Amino acid sequence: MSKKKKRLLHITVTIVLVVMGAAGMRALTASKAELEKRRPSAPIPLVRTIGVTAGPHAVTIQGEGTVQPLQEIQLVPEVDGKVVDMSPALVDGGEFRLGDTLLRIAPVDYQLAVTLAQAKVKAAESNLQLAEEEAAAALEEWRMLYSGDPEAEPEPPPLVAKEPQLAAALAKLEADNADLRKAQLNLERTELMAPFDGRVSQENVDLGQYVSPGQALATLYSTESAEVVIPLEDESLFWFLVPGFTDGEGPGSPATVRARIGGRDLSWAGGVVRAEGKLDERTRMINVIIRVDKPYATRPPLAMGLFVTVEIEGRYLPKAAVIPRPALHEDDVVWVVDEENRLRFRKVDVARVQGDKVVVEAGLKDGERVVITPLKAVTHGMAVRKVPEEEESAS
Repeated sequence: MSKKKKRLLHITVTIVLVVMGAAGMRALTASKAELEKRRPSAPIPLVRTIGVTAGPHAVTIQGEGTVQPLQEIQLVPEVDGKVVDMSPALVDGGEFRLGDTLLRIAPVDYQLAVTLAQAKVKAAESNLQLAEEEAAAALEEWRMLYSGDPEAEPEPPPLVAKEPQLAAALAKLEADNADLRKAQLNLERTELMAPFDGRVSQENVDLGQYVSPGQALATLYSTESAEVVIPLEDESLFWFLVPGFTDGEGPGSPATVRARIGGRDLSWAGGVVRAEGKLDERTRMINVIIRVDKPYATRPPLAMGLFVTVEIEGRYLPKAAVIPRPALHEDDVVWVVDEENRLRFRKVDVARVQGDKVVVEAGLKDGERVVITPLKAVTHGMAVRKVPEEEESAS
């Protein structure tokens, strides 16, 4: 067979195969059942909910601050001299009681001054007595000479009665008594005593040191009470009583001071006592002062300089509900799941946001379920699936 005939045969066979394949494909396509087009159902989102408990609730206002002493003074001598005795409590952190002698200055010079002042007083008393006797004698002599003279004056002249001498002697006695009292005060001032129950925060003196009046020897602070200054927004003062600042009579609102010391979470009861006179010009905040009595009565104590958290108990709301912060959405809306497992938008009245909690004054009923799961796409009335309450309790 020639090459031309072979090529023609190949082409013919190829064409026959292509035609047969196309016919078979058409037959298969014609016999296949047509698929039904259906839109897939949207998945129902699974949400976590929390039950609402509505009832009386006290609004809590939180703040932070540093513990400060109610009283803090400098221990300063009023006389000079060498320090001859120091109390063991006069060290950094030392504890003392009201009336304890903290430091003594050498008293010898002041004892001698008292002795000299006492001698001057004795001499002045003697001079006054002598002047009184002389005045009495002069007065008696004048009466003997002029008692029968009708032209004589009824009373002797002041110089005759020695009234100037008496006045000078009396003034000298008063001046010497004043010097004696001053010498006794200086002697008393050689002992520096504690003016209150307290502790030493800083000590700057040592035994044998010469001290001068006005020199700061130590810094003392009272342990009878402690104060915490917390800055708050002006709106926060609506919820609690600040004596002399907000409406209302009586003592300030109670407060709880919390801190962690020595690996323990501790708390102390206190109360609001006042507010500083003006707003902070930079922050526009008001400084509220919380006072705690007997801060060192516990162990560990509420130490000065400690950074603490303060919770002030504010006004009570009769039917309030507390929900997590993630449950509140824009424009004060929460998502409530009804009995048919449908999500409903609910507008609520928010009283206050407290950290990660929201106090709702009105808009929620006791027992309702609020959604706390964030959803990207949400519509009013959409169906949802709730996480079983057993799993929510376990989580």
